[in-house]
Amino acid sequence: MAIALGDPAGIGPELALKAALHPRTRQLCRPVLVGDPGVIAIHAAGAGITARLVERADAADAEALPDTVDILPRQHFAPGEFALSSVTARNGRAALDSAAAAIAAARTGQVHAVLAAPMNQTAIAAAGIAFDGYPTFVARECGMAEEDVFLMLCFDTTRIVHVTLHVPVARALQLLTRDRITAAILAADSALKRLGIAKPRIAVGGLNPHAGEGGLFGTEDDTTTAPAIAAARAAGAQVDGPFGADTMFHKSGYDAFTVMLHDQGHIAAKMVAAHRTAGLTIGAPVLFSSVAHGSGHDIAGRGQANPTAMIEAVARLCGAG
Repeated sequence: MAIALGDPAGIGPELALKAALHPRTRQLCRPVLVGDPGVIAIHAAGAGITARLVERADAADAEALPDTVDILPRQHFAPGEFALSSVTARNGRAALDSAAAAIAAARTGQVHAVLAAPMNQTAIAAAGIAFDGYPTFVARECGMAEEDVFLMLCFDTTRIVHVTLHVPVARALQLLTRDRITAAILAADSALKRLGIAKPRIAVGGLNPHAGEGGLFGTEDDTTTAPAIAAARAAGAQVDGPFGADTMFHKSGYDAFTVMLHDQGHIAAKMVAAHRTAGLTIGAPVLFSSVAHGSGHDIAGRGQANPTAMIEAVARLCGAG
């Protein structure tokens, strides 16, 4: 498994090191960190990690030997250029270069899956790179249309698929077509099967309060959401809805919930599992996950970063979570 460092000046490299060295990770896969070896060494020193760092020309050569961290190296900083807790364009470029290199390793068969540590959107914006989240980035790196890739937030046994993500609500309303909603449901169905669930059941939430309440609170769920569900059902998915988004998550027996808007899913996830949530990009040929919390610049280099979400993401990608 390739673990991209995320923003090098935040807690990403520390999380990557801790996750790679954790016994549960070692039981499930051979992790290899993707990023600048000098940055990794600085974070290792700050966290008191004494493991030997071994650079590999090919990620497939990672051995995960005891007290050793394998690295697929990327050269991002010259000596003296890197500073912890800084928010710079160079850091933004480094974060996405690490992710791109990890995705490339997956596409060429060097690794089976990719996990990305937290990036920093301000640093990426400073670099002048268009970025609204990892799903569209993964789509571009895989040569796919951005609208064919979606985000599934995962924590504990809950999975939440977003039909739209980091766009203004006005734009989201334009994107919520029958075809896009159907595509999101079918991407969820395919991803769940890929993760080992033979016959997944999916619940779909409505756009409007109470899923429109039969037209009292808007007609979009009757004219768009319900026909999209019917189309996904006709394509073979086991799917129900639309349900009111405020009560849907209490329904039992479902392997995933599909929501229309960013906040419908993210508020639920961050209220219940603020530090255990990971994002899984679905619809792409590469298994790609990222943790949902921030880059933690305020505690970078202090050894205080909690790797729980990263370790759970590893387990989920390996079919054990």
